[in-house]
Amino acid sequence: MLRASARLVAEGNRRAPMERIVYRHDGFTPESEARISLFDRGFLFGDAVYEVTAALDGRLIDEDLHLERLERSLSELEIPMPLPRAEIAGIQAELVARNGLKEGVVYLHVSRGAADRDFIWSEDLKPLLIGFTQTKIVRDSPSQREGIAVDLAPDPRWARRDVKTAMLLGQALAKRAARRRGFQEVWLVEEGEITEGASSTAWIVTREGRIVTRGNSWAVLPGCTRRAVLRLCAEQGLSFEERAFSPEEAQAAAEAFVTSATSFVTPVVRIGDEILGDGRPGPTTRRLQALYLEAVSKPEAAPA
Repeated sequence: MLRASARLVAEGNRRAPMERIVYRHDGFTPESEARISLFDRGFLFGDAVYEVTAALDGRLIDEDLHLERLERSLSELEIPMPLPRAEIAGIQAELVARNGLKEGVVYLHVSRGAADRDFIWSEDLKPLLIGFTQTKIVRDSPSQREGIAVDLAPDPRWARRDVKTAMLLGQALAKRAARRRGFQEVWLVEEGEITEGASSTAWIVTREGRIVTRGNSWAVLPGCTRRAVLRLCAEQGLSFEERAFSPEEAQAAAEAFVTSATSFVTPVVRIGDEILGDGRPGPTTRRLQALYLEAVSKPEAAPA
């Protein structure tokens, strides 16, 4: 009886899902044991930045671009890098390995640190780095195959959208409202022009065949996938320009799509109440999808 019970327990343990391993500040730990301070400024003030890097076949995509942007965001907020880039890259690789991640994302979050609540922080605060993995379909998703519908809404965010802060309530509320209306994403509008998606970069393809996305400024996040796609456009001799465009121009476009670390290149087939073309992903979007997927699927590297 004891042997049978031990065998059942052992089998149950083998069947039990592996607990996710996360990184907190100075080491790896099971997620159930991970803790942060009640006084962490990321929790109290949203005083933190983050990055999300896709993993495909166990390899991180555009990792150098994401680490470069992480360092820039921290610099803009005067938060020291918690570790050198190479060490952070090593932590990401270890998270992928320890969690057996084949397809999904690695999330990094750096807060200014912990101290008793005060708007003015001490200069000697030590930044807190955390990281974890999430299993997610990033290649050949239904959205990538069939396209998505995007809503239009006023941009509710603070002025420094170029810094990838953890203050995401505006985006979360906008995406929630859009989802209730039957849309998968929302393009935010300010002074009559589209800034970007709540969690993506907005693109259109004009009827003349030019690929258009807004130029980098404080108004938008400098997208890593955006940067990689622009490089592919240049390499392939595709006509593109970086400029703002209105909701009306977007709704009259031949095609549209979004890019992000987690959606790669995803077609947009409806903007608000306007269906684009015949309601199916267009040829330029399909070409960019294929080019990007080919680039990131190479064992040696993703586009940089």
